[in-house]
Amino acid sequence: MLKFALIGCGRVAKRHAELLGLGQIAGARLAAVCDHVEDRARAFGEKYGVPWYVDMHAMMAAETVDVVSILTPSGLHAEHLLAVAPYRKHVVLEKPMALTLDDADAMIRACAENEIRLFVVKQNRFNVPVQKLREAMEAGRFGRLVLGTVRVRWCRPQSYYDQDAWRGTWAFDGGVLTNQASHHIDLLEWMVGEVESVFAKSTTALVNIEAEDTAVVTLKFRNGALGIIEATTAARPKDLEGSISILGERGSVEIGGFAVNRMKAWNFVESQSDDDDVMEKFSVNPPNVYGFGHQAYYEHVVDCIRNGKQHLVDGLEGRKSLELISAIYESIETGREVRLRFKPDRCKLGIR
Repeated sequence: MLKFALIGCGRVAKRHAELLGLGQIAGARLAAVCDHVEDRARAFGEKYGVPWYVDMHAMMAAETVDVVSILTPSGLHAEHLLAVAPYRKHVVLEKPMALTLDDADAMIRACAENEIRLFVVKQNRFNVPVQKLREAMEAGRFGRLVLGTVRVRWCRPQSYYDQDAWRGTWAFDGGVLTNQASHHIDLLEWMVGEVESVFAKSTTALVNIEAEDTAVVTLKFRNGALGIIEATTAARPKDLEGSISILGERGSVEIGGFAVNRMKAWNFVESQSDDDDVMEKFSVNPPNVYGFGHQAYYEHVVDCIRNGKQHLVDGLEGRKSLELISAIYESIETGREVRLRFKPDRCKLGIR
């Protein structure tokens, strides 16, 4: 039985605590929680019957744990991972892994030096229709890729950003690209391949925050395909969609729903025996935008640790989408196309 400790008891931590604290992950259980806000830590600890702390070092010294889940604001991920890495416990880290590439590199080094595994949470990769799309991609069913598109049209009113002072700030959060759309950007890059260049525009349309609530991005991939990212938290009055579309010379697939959860189109020039069942079998209806992926992700973490398997999103894989997001912000600030494999200069993300 792997024992997990949570650092951070905010909004997303509720999903992690439910899975680990209510016995929904075979081979794993919640052992302790920590948050610098005492009321939050106490509430989580009492709800799930585990010790609670306001200091992570006190928790690590007092409790026997195997894995630490870092669920704090994005701008604190690096600081908190570097603080706990010497305890030599594996780390589950919510997206994005960091806000600067320098921080991401330091985190990857720290995990390597302490011989611990870093699992960056990209739970949408485990969505049922996404897994089916990946299977078709790996089988080469699309042929030459032409266009990949992701759309995030969600609703985050001012009250959402007002919950915590760090939300929507450059230093600790970023905007829709870094927070809400980072999963979808990861999916697009995972499916289509490495990005050659980006050109982007953004605006802060309906809320009072430092970063953007709406952005559009065009991408050119190294394999010649083009891409589009449309991301906004200015949909009103509720979440509209979180989707991905892949078009190739021999097929087209679209996954929609509000959490990349519903197969909307599955069309290939060369059909296979199970194609007729895909639309029905590979769609799920999650209760919220988190979807069901966190459960599959934790099951993946347990399997990797217990059986020595390679994990799907390690630090290097998590860094890829961070580099892409940083390049997008660089393009927004400079008004120019930005090629990947670059050193950020005007990108505001993570700057304090």
